[in-house]
Amino acid sequence: MNKNRQRDSDQKPGRYVADKFKTRTVHLEAKTDRQQEYIDALEDSEQVIVTGSAGTGKTYIAASWAAKMFLENKIKKIILTRPNVASGRSLGFFPGTMEDKMAPWVIPFTDVITKHLGTAAYEIAVKRRNIEIVPFEVMRGRTFDDSFVILDEGQNTTPSEMKMFLTRIGDGTRIVINGDVRQTDLKTTSGLKTIIDMAYNQRMAVPHIEFTSDDIVRSGICGMWVRAFDAVGI
Repeated sequence: MNKNRQRDSDQKPGRYVADKFKTRTVHLEAKTDRQQEYIDALEDSEQVIVTGSAGTGKTYIAASWAAKMFLENKIKKIILTRPNVASGRSLGFFPGTMEDKMAPWVIPFTDVITKHLGTAAYEIAVKRRNIEIVPFEVMRGRTFDDSFVILDEGQNTTPSEMKMFLTRIGDGTRIVINGDVRQTDLKTTSGLKTIIDMAYNQRMAVPHIEFTSDDIVRSGICGMWVRAFDAVGI
């Protein structure tokens, strides 16, 4: 076997990608005070709950932090997941495996990660399963060690699904639970609302960063419409 190829195969998962593209760095600069709170929580805590309005940077910051930790060899894997509840067309309309069906829904995250890692490094990481899209349907029984796990649309998990997700978390793993409790598509109790209440009532060391319409940075148009819909309770 070629010695260089052997050395590559002997490296830890994730290290090949990070070493090969080690000149890349991720620099995050907060645009609002609430964004700075979010970044500080990601720096200091193993788990963070982030909720609130669209356009506030919740997705961008979480995906950027995952890429940062991956490039710095602080984690081996990035795991992206979300519940199989969609606003609009069902996942069943899309062809392919459940992972293929989920891919369009996590594009906001994968686009940001690709931006920071570069297309080549991202493709290598996906091929080596250092970056995974994991449907809830196949999550039971797994353990995520040395990973950065992002759960998106957390408001659409049931309490039992949220329990299943949180009990998958292993050693050396950090998690971000992202969602908006006002936008649940469930007809039952939201797992996100449940854990927010549990963390508060039991004084658990789980930071909850809550963005408002005042934190919107996407655009003036986005902010205008979010506030307009908030005013009529939508």
